[in-house]
This record gives sequence, C-alpha cells and structure tokens, in this order.
Amino acid sequence: MPVINLDDLTDKDKAQMVLDQKKIEVKLERWLTSKCCEEIKEYITACEEDDILFKGIAEEKNPFKEKGGCVIC
Repeated sequence: MPVINLDDLTDKDKAQMVLDQKKIEVKLERWLTSKCCEEIKEYITACEEDDILFKGIAEEKNPFKEKGGCVIC
C-alpha cells in the first residue's frame, strides 16, 4: 500500500478518505463491553496455568538469572 502524504491532498480528498473510513467502521460488528469483559476473564483464567506472569519463571530456565556474584573484600 503506497504511503500518502496528507499535506499534498486537497480538502476534498481528505474528506473522502474520512468518509471511506467511516463507511468501513460502520460495518464492524459491535459487542457489549460486559460481554467482552466476561470473555477476557474466562480466557485469562483458562490460560493462567501457562502464564509466566502468574507463576513466574523456574530458576533453571531463567536466562536472566545471575551466573555468579562479585565479592569485594
């Protein structure tokens, strides 16, 4: 898709682009927020076992674990 410089377009061209975008958006299926929130909660609960943000990374698999320390005497 070619890049369009908005500064080079006329006001009519810009208005046509906005109109085309609105026509696309009006065709989108809308969902209730409450329905979406319930589905998100169900998904999070179902994937909770595999999510490292919930259970953390095992020490032996952690690539960021310090290999050794530095002791200053």
